[in-house]
Amino acid sequence: MLFASIVLAGWLLADSAANHPRRGYSSHESGSQQPAQTSARLRVFLDCSGGDCFDDYLREEVRLGEYVRDRTDADVHVLITQAETSAGGDEYTLSFIGLGAFAATARTLKVTTDANEPEDGVRRQLASALTLGLLSYLAPTELPRNLAVTAAIDAGKAAPPVESADPWKRWLFSLNANVNIESEESTSERNWGLSAGADRITPEWKITFGVNVNENREEFDLDDGSRLAVVRKDSAFNWLTVGSLGEHWSAGATGDLSSSTFDNTRLAIDIGPAIEWNFFPYSMYTRRQFRVQYGIGVARRRYYEETLYGKLEETRARQELSATFEQREPWGTLEGRVEASNYFPGLSTHRLEVDGEVDVRITRGLSLNLEAAVSRIRDQLALPRRDASPEEVLLRLRQLQSDFEARLEFGIEYRFGSRFAAIVNPRFGQ
Repeated sequence: MLFASIVLAGWLLADSAANHPRRGYSSHESGSQQPAQTSARLRVFLDCSGGDCFDDYLREEVRLGEYVRDRTDADVHVLITQAETSAGGDEYTLSFIGLGAFAATARTLKVTTDANEPEDGVRRQLASALTLGLLSYLAPTELPRNLAVTAAIDAGKAAPPVESADPWKRWLFSLNANVNIESEESTSERNWGLSAGADRITPEWKITFGVNVNENREEFDLDDGSRLAVVRKDSAFNWLTVGSLGEHWSAGATGDLSSSTFDNTRLAIDIGPAIEWNFFPYSMYTRRQFRVQYGIGVARRRYYEETLYGKLEETRARQELSATFEQREPWGTLEGRVEASNYFPGLSTHRLEVDGEVDVRITRGLSLNLEAAVSRIRDQLALPRRDASPEEVLLRLRQLQSDFEARLEFGIEYRFGSRFAAIVNPRFGQ
């Protein structure tokens, strides 16, 4: 039997729902669907934010109401958010937000799956949680006709504590290797990569290690009969240790060792402590976060070629201050980040980066999406002194001097027509 733990947070049946108008529904019974008892069925707006919640499957399997495509037509807004767990699985948070007559009723359920959980097992657990959540919006004083509820619980002995049952002591390891080969008559490309990671994450500690190595080689047949070969190499090792200091504070240290032919960096070492403050409790991470982080440390560099500053190696102090805001609400999502850093001494070598994304439901059927990012760059310490050759520019073999970077994406969508969205038709894969 497929099993994933369902954590019920703040769960009470909707005692206020008894005063709401009675609603009909349809449900599965003995393999057949029952017709709605009345025309006033519970209207549900299913909202997947930042991930795949198998919404087509849920609409097909959970028939306790009528699914609508706009929240303004709904009696209950089901906001589903997704976050990856330390063991490589997923934690889905289902927030049930009552609207209209149900405005005073709100519930939250969580479904946690492991990394090896089959896709069918994941979506079945989500369907169970969605069913439980929607049942609280049906009148509890009189159970709907033909309703059948089945529960399955492991009948074995109580499970031992996680720590004693886990020989890995919560450590999770990953290995990855990839090779890609492409060839045409006059060009060929080969690249390969290796990566490995180790993580141990508990409510009190977060410890991660990662390493990756990549190489890309391209060859071109030129018109004069010669053959041009170019190679790009990069590698990196990084680690992070963070300890909890309560619901708002965290402290830790980070480190990076890297090498890149593109960046003219034979060896780069960055290491230092950092501290973070979250204006909201960390337990609210599925809905909103506002984290401010400050770090200071040492940066050691060795270069392949002499830089614009006449250096083949150098050591400097570096500081970084960042603020990150994330919010997921029924009206949409909002994410933003500001990061400022500089090398000592002085502030002449600095960088400022601002990026954000907003997705807002403006009115019925109308939504707006905006993504923007801009950087002010004054810290390219590794730029070679010599000018880049045409081949290096065209093939992006080395970093070029730049004072800024900017990106802007804008989108608007308007949907109209039937308010209902319950039918799934998989024919022709559409």
